[in-house]
Amino acid sequence: MSAVVAVPLGEVASFLRGITFKPNDVVPLGSDGSVACMRTKNVQADLDTSDVWAIPESLVKRGDQYLAPGDLLVSSANSWNLVGKCCFVPDLPWRATFGGFISVLRGRREKVDFRYLYHWFSSSRTQATVRSFGQQTTNISNLNIERCLRLSLRLPPLPEQRRIAEILDKADALRAKRRAALAQLDTLTQSIFLDMFGDPGRNPKGLPRVPLSSIAHIATGGTPDRTVDGHFGGHIPWVKTTEVRGDAITDTEEKLTASGLKAIRGKLHPVGSIVIAMYGQGKTRGKSALLEIEAAVNQACAVIHPSDLFDSRFLLTQLQLGYERLRGLGRGGNQENLNLELVGGFPVVLPERAEQTAFAIRLDAVQRVRAAAQCSLTKQEALFASLQDRAFRGEL
Repeated sequence: MSAVVAVPLGEVASFLRGITFKPNDVVPLGSDGSVACMRTKNVQADLDTSDVWAIPESLVKRGDQYLAPGDLLVSSANSWNLVGKCCFVPDLPWRATFGGFISVLRGRREKVDFRYLYHWFSSSRTQATVRSFGQQTTNISNLNIERCLRLSLRLPPLPEQRRIAEILDKADALRAKRRAALAQLDTLTQSIFLDMFGDPGRNPKGLPRVPLSSIAHIATGGTPDRTVDGHFGGHIPWVKTTEVRGDAITDTEEKLTASGLKAIRGKLHPVGSIVIAMYGQGKTRGKSALLEIEAAVNQACAVIHPSDLFDSRFLLTQLQLGYERLRGLGRGGNQENLNLELVGGFPVVLPERAEQTAFAIRLDAVQRVRAAAQCSLTKQEALFASLQDRAFRGEL
């Protein structure tokens, strides 16, 4: 059997930087002469292709700037806790490149199995090391590529790499199934709403319909001057539109100091408030989520404060069902934004509060099942992390 060696990452793989483009370069995916372009939002546990931008293919200057199956997309300019985050690139339905805030880690096929490389780079130990290399500029951390290329990688022969990768892939598949089950539970909430109240856009049950502004106070926020020291790095959660996804906001990537909050004349919005993304290309604009923490927001978010007239979870589900209608209200040039007037004028159905409470009770039952499934996923995540750690210590 060939001896296991430890080699610098740079001996078996290389980093490629993404291309630069301007917001007005973005075109619809599938347009003539265009190419898909991945960005940091697409770098999730798996490559997220639900919101993919496209740009003119003429902006891609070199052949190696096109993605290939087996590449790793790596977040190379992000908040400190996300720099280095990576995902594996599978076969894609379109030709694709990648933007300037991400890099590609491309392995040499004759030396390293691509899945082995992915599992090693995405392991908690490697990710923590890569984050510690980050070069901080204001509130953005940049990937230190040179230090990453010097990282030591335990490299058994290719057949052994493939064996280890297959074991980890099988364990990873179990996590993926649990995540899929959780996603199905998320859709159940909307199904219950439709059964009880019907489609709020068509309102087949003839429920009272009112503009949002008539039943709630709606506010927004701001962004402190990033060139002034002391505005960021505190303990006050600060929500950006990219964080308005899913059902709940329980933490934020960036935190403000008291002086940062004062600089924007901001306020902390209470738990139970609903946040709506008013700006954003792709699918961001029109998304909504529930605050489960007190938080400030930036100017691109609208915040609906709780009211005795509605249950927050009832209203959130209705806004999520009305996403396309709300999104379609956007106005402007290249980026059709919402504003407080448009959000306030959005019509919502308003059944009796008792009916809303009945919906919330059914939602609680779903949430209990979801909590149990989430607990199982958390245990699977811990077991998988342990398995990864053993694999790259040569104990698997």
